[in-house]
Amino acid sequence: MTEAQIIETLLDFIAADTTDDDDFNNLAMQIFEYQFENNTPYQRFCRQREKTPRTVRTWKKIPAVPINGYKDLILSCCDPESAERTFMTSGTTKGGVRGKCHHPTLSVYNASMIAAFRQRFMQGDDRLRMGILFPTPETMPNSSLAHYLWLALNEFGAEGSRYLFTDDGVDLAQLIDELERSQKTGEPYALLGASFSYVHVLDELDKLGISFHLPEGSRILDTGGFKGQSRELELNDFYEMLSNRFGVPRSKCINMYGMTELSTQFYDWGNGECPSVKSGPRWIRSQVVNPLTGEELPTGEKGVLIHCDLAHFNCVSSILTEDAGVEVENGFSLLGRAEGAEAKGCSMAVDEFLRAAQG
Repeated sequence: MTEAQIIETLLDFIAADTTDDDDFNNLAMQIFEYQFENNTPYQRFCRQREKTPRTVRTWKKIPAVPINGYKDLILSCCDPESAERTFMTSGTTKGGVRGKCHHPTLSVYNASMIAAFRQRFMQGDDRLRMGILFPTPETMPNSSLAHYLWLALNEFGAEGSRYLFTDDGVDLAQLIDELERSQKTGEPYALLGASFSYVHVLDELDKLGISFHLPEGSRILDTGGFKGQSRELELNDFYEMLSNRFGVPRSKCINMYGMTELSTQFYDWGNGECPSVKSGPRWIRSQVVNPLTGEELPTGEKGVLIHCDLAHFNCVSSILTEDAGVEVENGFSLLGRAEGAEAKGCSMAVDEFLRAAQG
């Protein structure tokens, strides 16, 4: 398939009402063949593992690239210079080296985000007044999260939605004005931003002794963890503080789990319990593996997460993360960064990938 055919097929797949396991697997095989033919470092890696489009029959056996591989090699089917947008990782690991994901078009990324966000965050609402606690794409043009939040505001933000972020961080005065307005008018309000931004806001509101009780239908989205940009909080404490300070039920405090190396995001259905169960739309699948052997682990057994994201068609769809998880009914529990044997396995996987991919 050509790039144009891949894009058209993916947009149809995302727009479809329903698809089954065979549909997913068939498209995964087509995209794997496309990436194998057009992504030279990835092809070298696959050949070293004796995994080719002729021998692989299921998405679970598509070779997964360790996530840190993006920081050492260009993994792109298109000429990076022709990409409509290049997203870069934050550089919080591996000495600040930033991985790059090149997107020849944002049409697939946008379609993936909009469809999943509508179902998992909007939950039947067409638009909500929103406040964004993160910089704009103009300020951070290589941030996939900045683009994601811009899409949320533009596609689903009601009149009055705005960024509540300046060069100095969250604009607390404007935020308080927005929250007080919501309380007074009874119009539901949505806050969206990086997890660490909320910690700073919570600390400032605590100093001021201010709490809110936002109207029914209000909700909060956080993502990205704390990444050393705020004090660390236990997840249960974090969501309890959010709920208490803003008067939003924990069932409406929704975490988005995503990464630059994917074009699709995972969500939970609120954080009444921690860790919450994450799941994604029908064009992304996950499995929990032993990183040393690559073998899939039984349900309920801790390992490292692999994600196969069909929407990430230009780079590599299957990635081996450094996130520990457990497969559960209807999704997976995210347990944080892999440690111990799992972390060692991830490091060894990176070394193996680089030796094979660099030739």
